[in-house]
Amino acid sequence: MDKSLSESNLTTPPNDYVALRGGRRRREDELEELKEDMINIIKSMLLVQENELKKITPTLMEIKRTNSNIESSVAYLTAQNEELKKKMEQMECQAKKDKEYITILEEKVEDLQRGSRKSNLEIKNVPKKLQETKEDLINMVLCLTKNINCEIAKRDIKDIYRIKGKRQGATNTPIIVEISSSLLKTDILKMCKAHNVKQKVKLCAKHLGFKNNEDTPIFVSEQLTAKGARLHFLARDLVKSKGYKYCWTAYGKIYVRKNDESPTYIIKSEAQIQALMQEI
Repeated sequence: MDKSLSESNLTTPPNDYVALRGGRRRREDELEELKEDMINIIKSMLLVQENELKKITPTLMEIKRTNSNIESSVAYLTAQNEELKKKMEQMECQAKKDKEYITILEEKVEDLQRGSRKSNLEIKNVPKKLQETKEDLINMVLCLTKNINCEIAKRDIKDIYRIKGKRQGATNTPIIVEISSSLLKTDILKMCKAHNVKQKVKLCAKHLGFKNNEDTPIFVSEQLTAKGARLHFLARDLVKSKGYKYCWTAYGKIYVRKNDESPTYIIKSEAQIQALMQEI
């Protein structure tokens, strides 16, 4: 009987073993359920992402098309910009050539105007007579040349006239005298200058034969072009500002010289005067 009891104890599993096997199954079942739950969650997430992607895809395609259009527009604008840049460069080059040509034409016109006035005198600040005639103007010039010891005849005056003033009511406007030759004109200018240097009383209205306003100063010079007159005005300002010693005109051109040792400059443009102004 002891033996039987012993065998029975060997074949019957203990209660602990049965409990262990049951717990393992439960864990396996729980892991399986967890695995299925995770798979379901992942599938759900993937489904959501797929749906979201389907929604986003048309927008992405539209953005892609928009970007493509923008790239095309940028390429077109870049090409247009390059074309405009080339045209601008061509226009600038042409403008430079045109400016150079205009300068040449202006110089030619200036030379023609200067040539047409090479025998002309200009008498400034001359009082105007009542009902003044050309004969009165001629007599003024004849009286002037007699007083400066450079007497001329009436036939030496080709034309004479008074310039109208720019301001309303201006009276002492310049008189233009066209002399028969530029040499004679030069002689008259020299004698006028010599008179003002040698005589105490400088040229005034009485030297033109005036009995009234006879002390009115007058100024005799060659007739300059509009450009020449402007350059002469600026050149005189240069002489005052920078201490130049000489400023004069000859045959319509303006000259300046700082001192007896310095070179003589022919003033051709306002830019040249500005450059001389900036010199130390």
